[in-house]
Parts: sequence; structure tokens; C-alpha cells
Amino acid sequence: MITAIILSVLFLISYICHHLLSGETRFGDLNHDGIVSPDEKILAGSLRYVYYAILITHIPLAGIILPFILFTAYRALSGDYEKHRKLSRITWPIWLYVAVSGVVVYLLISPYYS
Repeated sequence: MITAIILSVLFLISYICHHLLSGETRFGDLNHDGIVSPDEKILAGSLRYVYYAILITHIPLAGIILPFILFTAYRALSGDYEKHRKLSRITWPIWLYVAVSGVVVYLLISPYYS
């Protein structure tokens, strides 16, 4: 779990650096002009709704889960296993969803990166 936390922190740092240094990418923007035209929306189809539904759940959960991950890890490292188990029953499924949905969001938007 410590390895998972370290890898997650490294990913978070690289993710933040990437978004600070790169421009904005819009889902469906095939010509990379920053505007999703009606024709581009039609080409993206209903997948746009799937993308935004996943993204809308992913972003707030990704922000909320970080303190829970750190507190759950603290409970385990300090030997408070009873509280760790209780907290991890909530933390782990949300962390797993955030991890998987993040990959799905990336795969859905990656064709639109310039």
C-alpha cells in the first residue's frame, strides 16, 4: 500500500505539472481550434455524454479521496488497525473508482490531444 501511495503521489505531481504546462483540450475538438463545433459534436456522438458523466464523478471524488487515503494510511502505520479497517472500507472502493475512471477519461480524451 505504501508503494501504491508513492506511485499515486508521483502520478498526481506529474498530472498537475502536465496541466500547468499544456493547453486546454476539449472533448470532440477534432481540428484543435479550442471550439467544439456542431459538426464535431455530432461526430463525437453520445460518447460525449459518457465522457462528461464519468468526468463529473471523477473530479470531485479525486479531490475528496486524498485526505481519506492519507488518514487511512496513517491509521495503518500508527498501528490503529481497527480504525484503519473501518476507514479503508470506504476509502478503497472510492480510490479504485477514481483510479479506473481516470484511465477511462484519459483514453476517451486522448484522441483529441494536439
